[in-house]
Amino acid sequence: MLEENLEAIKKRNARVESNKAWEISWTRRLCIAVATYWIAVLYMQIVGLSHPFWGAFVPSGGYLLSTMSLLFIKNYWLKNIYQNQES
Repeated sequence: MLEENLEAIKKRNARVESNKAWEISWTRRLCIAVATYWIAVLYMQIVGLSHPFWGAFVPSGGYLLSTMSLLFIKNYWLKNIYQNQES
């Protein structure tokens, strides 16, 4: 029974770690950025905006920049704010 529980915890931890790795991976970020780009191109073409292929770089580039800057904000939050809430 104890060994089964330990094995279940190890499997859960491995799953959680792999999910976290996916969440912070560049593969995921780039897939979202590419999808954002093409959705923006489609939208811009539908509403008749000029230069949709260039203009669509704005939201996808903004997304990528936000994911890079959020790491700094996350680390600050974990160190300075979250830690104080736990006390």
